Amino acid sequence: MTTAAGIVLCGGKSSRMGASKALLPFGNETMLQRVVRLLETVVSPVVVVAARGQALPELPASILVTRDERDEQGPLEGLRTGLRALPVSVNIAYATSCDVPLLEPRFVERMVQLLDGYDVAAMETDGFAHPLSAVYKRSVLPQIEEQLSKQELRASAALDLMRTRRVKRGEVISVDPQLRSLRNVNTKEDYLAALVEAGLTL
Repeated sequence: MTTAAGIVLCGGKSSRMGASKALLPFGNETMLQRVVRLLETVVSPVVVVAARGQALPELPASILVTRDERDEQGPLEGLRTGLRALPVSVNIAYATSCDVPLLEPRFVERMVQLLDGYDVAAMETDGFAHPLSAVYKRSVLPQIEEQLSKQELRASAALDLMRTRRVKRGEVISVDPQLRSLRNVNTKEDYLAALVEAGLTL
């Protein structure tokens, strides 16, 4: 299987949560530390993309940390920054946000397998593509930069311009039956529910 890296975006404002999701405690680690740890079991290296000036928890020395060059540009800027930070030896990366603490590593492996023949493999549910549960080839970087130059900041719109495989539930259900890897933690209620599902408490 082609070697893939990981990109974790954590520079969002966390406005609905009211606190930095990257720093939320999740067991004996933070949410960002947990997502990075899970991702690092199946891809390498892992790039963490943070906002300029954003506080981060301590991360392993193996993690590459980079910062958005421009503020208020959304996840597309994070993708651009993450892809640019990849070592030259790596041409594929699984991209995720930092607020999916129930991420299944086998789901990531499966998504990388499903990229074959495409530039992007993005999970799709109910007709909605998930640009942050997706695998990207580094070669899409010019298209992302062109979108940003036009101030088209919607990552989902960028997928329409690429050779995108829209992965259906049936293609990943064997490795992630409940699609836990897509379950974003956006509110305090989401956070508490995820802790319970993971068998943890505050």
